[in-house]
Amino acid sequence: MRAAMALARTLACLLLAAPLSAAASESVKLDRLPADVSPHDAISLQRGAHVYVNYCLGCHSTGYMRYEGLRDFGLTEQQIKDNLIFTGAKIGDLMKIAMDPKESREWFGTPPPDLTVIARSRASGDGSGADWLYSYLRGFYRDPSRPTGWNNTVFPNVAMPHVLWQLQGEQVLKTEVRSIPRGSKGEVEKHEVQRLVLEKPGSMSAAEYDRMVADLVNFLVYVGEPSRQFRIDLGIYVLMFLGVLFVLAYLLKKEYWKDVH
Repeated sequence: MRAAMALARTLACLLLAAPLSAAASESVKLDRLPADVSPHDAISLQRGAHVYVNYCLGCHSTGYMRYEGLRDFGLTEQQIKDNLIFTGAKIGDLMKIAMDPKESREWFGTPPPDLTVIARSRASGDGSGADWLYSYLRGFYRDPSRPTGWNNTVFPNVAMPHVLWQLQGEQVLKTEVRSIPRGSKGEVEKHEVQRLVLEKPGSMSAAEYDRMVADLVNFLVYVGEPSRQFRIDLGIYVLMFLGVLFVLAYLLKKEYWKDVH
């Protein structure tokens, strides 16, 4: 009896949690990753890898990706050694960090997550994981109430500081009251709208920073499934083969059954 009641309570919690999580995801409008950013763009992937190694790899590993895997989008082994490996790691090593998880928990409150499949894990009905990352990396703003001095519109109360602030600059979150016409009698309804305002410019313009973030997101999407394009191409060839096989099988069937029909 107790087991049945516990199971009922668990199911009730799950049913209640589903709409709550859906409502939470609907509260944030994600910006779309630019349409011209593609895993076919080797230059974009190379720029994204450079940004990741210089600004992210100090805390976030991609523990299921090896440095030698970066050769798949045009980099040579020597270029990887000269420009993307700053430690004693070898070309065949995994892209891991030396930070101890216990120490990182003390410093940040939680260990920085591995980013190998971060784009895939953040996919939702409101947008792809790429859109979430693109919006997140552009959504930092100054917040003196937070331990790091930073907050984020996509991930409220995030423990991560804004490591790219020197490039983007410092944003602040401002609240505006907008009047929206309602009805035919000239009535207006006031709504509070929050928006990010660049208070202190960084070393990059807004367009340059957005492009850099797009390249970084493109790289993280690629890392989550490096063989994706090969899988898609192979699937197309398999479907073409099955199509030809179907025609041959149909003609063979007609030949065998021509005397019957």
